[in-house]
Amino acid sequence: MLSSGDGKNMKVLVLAIDRDDDFGKKAGVKGPVIGKGKCIDAALKLSLADPEDSDANVVYAAVKLYDELRSAEKFDEVEVALITGHPKVGVESDMELARQLDEVLKKFPADGLIPVTDGAEDEQVFPILASRVRILSSRRVVIKQNENIETTYYIIYRYIKEILNDPEAAKVFLGIPGFILLLYGIGKLISIGYPQGMNIVSGVVTGTLLLLLGGYAFTKGFKFRVRETLGNQFIEVVSVIAGVLVMIAGMINAYRTLPSALQNISNGPATGVLRFIMYLNQVNAAIVFGIGVIMVGRIVQAYLKKDYHIWYHFAAIGILPALWITVDVTTKYAMSMFELFSVGGMLEVMVAILDIIISVLVATRLRRRFRVMWGEAQGHEDENVEESKAEVSA
Repeated sequence: MLSSGDGKNMKVLVLAIDRDDDFGKKAGVKGPVIGKGKCIDAALKLSLADPEDSDANVVYAAVKLYDELRSAEKFDEVEVALITGHPKVGVESDMELARQLDEVLKKFPADGLIPVTDGAEDEQVFPILASRVRILSSRRVVIKQNENIETTYYIIYRYIKEILNDPEAAKVFLGIPGFILLLYGIGKLISIGYPQGMNIVSGVVTGTLLLLLGGYAFTKGFKFRVRETLGNQFIEVVSVIAGVLVMIAGMINAYRTLPSALQNISNGPATGVLRFIMYLNQVNAAIVFGIGVIMVGRIVQAYLKKDYHIWYHFAAIGILPALWITVDVTTKYAMSMFELFSVGGMLEVMVAILDIIISVLVATRLRRRFRVMWGEAQGHEDENVEESKAEVSA
């Protein structure tokens, strides 16, 4: 529905959106395309190049809406245009759409906008459009299909074909299941001569499946790009892996030595709370050491990159002894192994406080030094880059 009100003094732009640039890839049409005749020509080219592509129907629908609005005479001026994005859907495509929309608005300064799309993916750019001009309404084009077995089979075949042509989708829908079937096939062959081998391979397949699916979901969920991260932060990645392994080893060792540790402090049965507190005391050193390994890796990485935020990592590694003392004192006090207000207890507390104070002071001094040493160098590099850009543009 169009917004209510008098639109006689409004200039309205009917905008067809092709976010993944099918017009450019398949028909060689470069956006933006402005005007009814040019939009129809572009849609015809795409229809001839790929009759099954729905983006051509989006343009036809935009032209139809353009004619309806002109006939209704609700607005002072109406124009129709097509903008195309980029095959890499995301930041690149959205930046290109914004650039083309600005180009269209220079030639036709619209007061309102009616975007026409063929799905939710194209509608994700609506906030970008709204930042340029007010959106009055929107139109989604849905392609009608005959509901019979032959058409359903054809639609399924079409989408399977698209999945095969999309490298990212093929990895998920074909790569992982294919790898699983490959492992099961190897296991089946092994089981011919060694029947007990199938159980081993079955466990390997299950673990591999969970590893692949979990790793893929983790990297996609946190936008973790493995190649870029290993290339740019290899030392930090190695230190994180080493630190986590140290912590896991410490947790296992603490669990195995927990019964003997409990016997040293109590002759009776240990409660669940007591076991948990003792476990924290036993695993304390491994956790602190593992965090220290990670912090050392970050310090080395920051030093190689000349990142003056390295002072933060120095502060973190300096406070680790205070963390160890705090956990050790509190857990021993909870198990009545330690008198908090005794001379020894007060001495450990004072050492922890002194460690925090020294770490903060040292980190503050390092912050100023690295900011002067590397911050100014970074500023000079940025100035050189800007000067180079100015020379190239000149």
